[in-house]
Amino acid sequence: MLPTPYLVFSLHGSLYGLEANLIQEIFYLPELTTAVEMPPDFIGLINLRGKVLPVMDLDRRFGRQPQDYQLSDSIIVLEWQEVMIGILVNQVDEVKNLDRASIEVAVPYGREAETTSRFTAGIAKVDGEIITILNQKNLVRYPSVNEVLTSLEGAVEPTSHSTSEFCPHLTAAEKAILRERAANLLQLPQNQDFTGLIPLAVVGLNGEYFGLDLKFVREFTDIRKITPVPCCPDHIIGNMNLRGEIVTLIDVRSLLNLAGNPSHSGMKAMIVDIDGLIAGITVDEVFDVSYLQPGELKAVPTTLYSEGSNFLKGTAFYREKMMGILDMSKVLDQGNLFVEEEL
Repeated sequence: MLPTPYLVFSLHGSLYGLEANLIQEIFYLPELTTAVEMPPDFIGLINLRGKVLPVMDLDRRFGRQPQDYQLSDSIIVLEWQEVMIGILVNQVDEVKNLDRASIEVAVPYGREAETTSRFTAGIAKVDGEIITILNQKNLVRYPSVNEVLTSLEGAVEPTSHSTSEFCPHLTAAEKAILRERAANLLQLPQNQDFTGLIPLAVVGLNGEYFGLDLKFVREFTDIRKITPVPCCPDHIIGNMNLRGEIVTLIDVRSLLNLAGNPSHSGMKAMIVDIDGLIAGITVDEVFDVSYLQPGELKAVPTTLYSEGSNFLKGTAFYREKMMGILDMSKVLDQGNLFVEEEL
């Protein structure tokens, strides 16, 4: 029997798989519109080229507490037996060909009376990782716990959903991006091939576009109060308290041979995590999260960015302008951005 292609995605660090032939398209989280009487595991609706697409929160579907939604979350559009829904995930990884014989259908948990799996079709072990294969039929059709309680008792209050409620932590700029994405979905082409695409966070510095690998980006946030750090180089702007975590703010303009912003006015912070090293990279604007075809990545022209070209992986076009792709590992490792001496 030939291997079956599965789309593998992650949710809170765990890997899941769905048969790839069920997937219609994938896009980043847009602004959602709410409606009354939605099932409790759905969080909103999208106008997808004139078709109303309901979006499911897998955490709610699995009976877990939902997490804060992020700009980097994705929507996978799944169609099964003429029913089309979107499911919200953290990140789409890749398409893997799995032999059905390698998928364990039943996992023994040692219980005398084994519970019936509602959403799990099996467990696959691939390259040392465990992938939970989801049952698409039950994912679409099986009633949620709250729906069953509602039908039996009629006493469960409906869950309230709205973009302002489930994304209260997002900045005004990030919410504007969600609205722009929703508008773009009216014309987005169908049946996109996302295999091998590079996810990028697109930001602005001094009127120029820059992109960096989304896997390094933890979140975007407004800069509210900066605590200066004495005796530090100019690129160390200071520290910021981010929900109780002290994050050092860094201006990478000097590495890219760009003029600095001495007042630091109007800047935002892009919180990055590279091998456990957490820092806030200051930017002027946050534009989008975008996919890049590997073939679209070009070499850095010798005249572009001057000395800063050492910290770029390449360039690509974005909104009809050239965008530099930052090599964040090199920026933090070779950019002399941290002060190691004891003061």
